[in-house]
Amino acid sequence: MEQINKTLKDNTLLRWGILLLIASVQAANYYFYDAISPLKRDLEENFNFTNTDFGLFVSAYSIPNIFLLMCIWGGIILDRLGIRRTGFMFVILMVAGAFVTAYGASSYYYNGGFGYTFFNSFLTDYSPELKMMLFGRFLYGLGAETSIVVVSKVIVKWFKGKELAMAFGLKIGIARAGSWAAFYFSPIIAQNSPYWNNAIWFAAMLLAIALLFFLVYSIFDIKFDRQVKAGGKLSEDEKFHINDLLKLITNRSFLFVTLLCLTFYSAVFPFQSFSPDFLLNKFGFDQEVSGKIASLLSVGTIFFTPLVGLFVDKKGKSASLMIFGSLLLVFIHLSFALTNISPIFLMILLGIAFSLVPAAMWPSVAKIVHEKRIGSAYGTMFAIQNLGLWAFPLLIGIVLDKTNPGVTPEAVSAGTAFYNYTYAILMLAMLGILGLIFAILLKREDRKSGYGLELPTNK
Repeated sequence: MEQINKTLKDNTLLRWGILLLIASVQAANYYFYDAISPLKRDLEENFNFTNTDFGLFVSAYSIPNIFLLMCIWGGIILDRLGIRRTGFMFVILMVAGAFVTAYGASSYYYNGGFGYTFFNSFLTDYSPELKMMLFGRFLYGLGAETSIVVVSKVIVKWFKGKELAMAFGLKIGIARAGSWAAFYFSPIIAQNSPYWNNAIWFAAMLLAIALLFFLVYSIFDIKFDRQVKAGGKLSEDEKFHINDLLKLITNRSFLFVTLLCLTFYSAVFPFQSFSPDFLLNKFGFDQEVSGKIASLLSVGTIFFTPLVGLFVDKKGKSASLMIFGSLLLVFIHLSFALTNISPIFLMILLGIAFSLVPAAMWPSVAKIVHEKRIGSAYGTMFAIQNLGLWAFPLLIGIVLDKTNPGVTPEAVSAGTAFYNYTYAILMLAMLGILGLIFAILLKREDRKSGYGLELPTNK
């Protein structure tokens, strides 16, 4: 009888194979997100991008998830329609946006290709290239964040009650490998190709391959759902209802972990987008070396995040790890802003901090929130996180332009002037302090609510 109730997720090899497959989708997503950051100098030289333009481009990713609430709607759609239909819908949007972005940077487009005349007819203070790339970034963001929610629910579906934190840690590590590859290889592809924008086309092609990976996953997902349905394991009471959202927003532990997510990620991702340019300006590295050093952030997460996940599975201490990771982040940003400590050392240290908090935070949500609400929970967290991912790249660009009067992209490209990043990085350090406060409040609340964030994941 016990044998009859076994499902595909009880096959250890298959379970981890599914993880590798679905994590590769997120890795391709992260590659495209970061592939353009090391190309900031190319955008300045070819399209006259300012710091504010670049910040606007980075932040455009988050516009649909803030103003259209797509992460929240995507999470609700996910809980109502399931992984496969939701996944296809949003991965296709992500791929379409990637190709539109690459098209906006193509020589065909800026030589008067399809759409150039239209985008040149309004908001003439902004270049047609920027506007087309903003449109592509918008479409990409429309699909990308919800696709991450889908991947997160897949992990919970296949690993809850087993090696959940380790699975999340490995998933994050694989995804960060995509970021590392983007920072490392994107400038190399740009500099060694006939056209620098081939680096963006390459990133878009990786997302198209990711869509095929999701198709392969769906075949296994169909079989798994049939096994679960045959075993009668999904009752009507376990299905999502709209009023479950009320239970999310009145849960103090969920609110604190969401605010930690907002502040912590806002202090890391926008910095990561500007980090090659920051290293180029503060330390005088060239574009390729800056990209390689910036990639060390992701290298640290590739190795440390699965180890932290394994520790959480075996020993627990999730709330304490989130506090320590937040404290470490504050130290790193203050060091970047106020000292000349080796950027290689600080980038590796930032990778460790960026392993501690996510590896402890995302599995903790599965303890705080019922599985039937997990898609909506992750969707809500990503939506609020995107508020920071929209605002702070734009703010960094504005702060850079305001605190560097008279410094032009042309002068920086010629090596006769440099941007001073001090005030921009101090702003991110303040975010880290707020994250530390929310991490402390989360640990204190856990003592009252009894979710067991300090206990091993499977307890």
